[in-house]
Amino acid sequence: MAVRLFNTLTRSAQPFAPLDSDGKTVGMYCCGPTVHDFAHIGNFRTFVFADLVRRYLEFRGYAVRHVMNITDVEDKIIRRVREAGTTLREFTGRYEAAFLQDFDTLLCLRPHATPRATEFIAEMIELIARLIERGIAYRAPDGSVYFSIDKYRGCGCKYGQLVKLNFDAMRVGDRVASDEYEKESLADFALWKARVPEDGDIAWPSPWGEGRPGWHIECSAMSMKLLGESFDLHLGGEDLAFPHHEDEIAQSEGATGRPFVRHWMHGAHLLVEGKKMSKSLGNYFTLRDLLAKGCTGREIRYLLITSHYRESFNFTLDGLAGARTALARIDECLAKLRETAAAAHAPANAALLEQFTAALDEDLNISAAWAVIFDWVRDCNRAIATGQLTPVAAAAALGAWERVDSVIGIGNKAEAEAPAGLLALLEERNAARKAKDFKRADVLRDELKSQGWAIEDTPKGARLKPL
Repeated sequence: MAVRLFNTLTRSAQPFAPLDSDGKTVGMYCCGPTVHDFAHIGNFRTFVFADLVRRYLEFRGYAVRHVMNITDVEDKIIRRVREAGTTLREFTGRYEAAFLQDFDTLLCLRPHATPRATEFIAEMIELIARLIERGIAYRAPDGSVYFSIDKYRGCGCKYGQLVKLNFDAMRVGDRVASDEYEKESLADFALWKARVPEDGDIAWPSPWGEGRPGWHIECSAMSMKLLGESFDLHLGGEDLAFPHHEDEIAQSEGATGRPFVRHWMHGAHLLVEGKKMSKSLGNYFTLRDLLAKGCTGREIRYLLITSHYRESFNFTLDGLAGARTALARIDECLAKLRETAAAAHAPANAALLEQFTAALDEDLNISAAWAVIFDWVRDCNRAIATGQLTPVAAAAALGAWERVDSVIGIGNKAEAEAPAGLLALLEERNAARKAKDFKRADVLRDELKSQGWAIEDTPKGARLKPL
């Protein structure tokens, strides 16, 4: 069977077919973090979903090039840089590093490229110039450059490919300078923003005067530079479909005259304790908040991929407790299989892989995939308990599990106790103590603690354990 994925562009599930002539090479872009604060658990639902898509496509034999941008200049960032009295790079660098640590904690595979918007200003300027040349963008009196939706539609292009828009009912405005504007508004949007005093030193030279790019043009420029003017797969949260992704399509296709992306996938919203996340309601959690409560990245990852990506998901603390129980059940089964297999070797058991694949081939039906996994756990436990599982059969079961886990990415308990980045901090702390640099050792200990991990000294040396 072919992999079938829901395409927001066609509003239907369809066989996934890459553009490349070999039928195996896939260009995949996921809208990444805006690094103005620590990412919250709703953000990470999207990134874990994207990780699952990549892992499954690779499992099915595709060669995926995964690009995820880092938005390090936009309205909120500039405001917070001004409030913090620091430089743009110092401010965004802190949150970028924190995001990547959290990304590792959730056992996500690092993208092959993580371009920063500020590193692609030249490509953005070039793209804007092409839009002006084609008559689809125009320079405003203040030096800003805007995309004209009327001119775009007037040349036979469609605006409203991802979402159905009622142009008669929508409020029409002249132009919108803000990176994020009301979804009821249908207005020309900023491609280049002329420098204003509030921007401080955050500006770049351009043919239209000093300024900075609008948010929407950033993703178009970075994705097309790294994946080509047309590529296979673009992912993000459903809140980005309009206006951000719709604007990406318009400015990209307006500049090139070619289809931008073949296949769009959008993840649904995350609720926390049954409500939209809000600091005032006390249900707003960053990953670090959850780690401080004693959760592990592995448990959080498991919970985030128990529900279908297109279904709104209710994330609860009780659910995390259930995740711990479910993972313990898998871990116990795997430990018994390893004990039974001993030194035996065998090809991976085909039955588990076939059922698992059949479930995920249908638009990543993860609920059906988990049902397959837990049926397999039950059957393995029964066979072990009755003495019917041979070492060779246990080895075959473990081989199949390794292939399954290459997709779901929960690892085993020992591997997931601490992510690689934190283990590196532990090694650095051990080296500092050995060099009698106790001040540095204490700083590293406190850093580990802030991320939800304590150092425990054992006869075999220091190890990390969750707080």
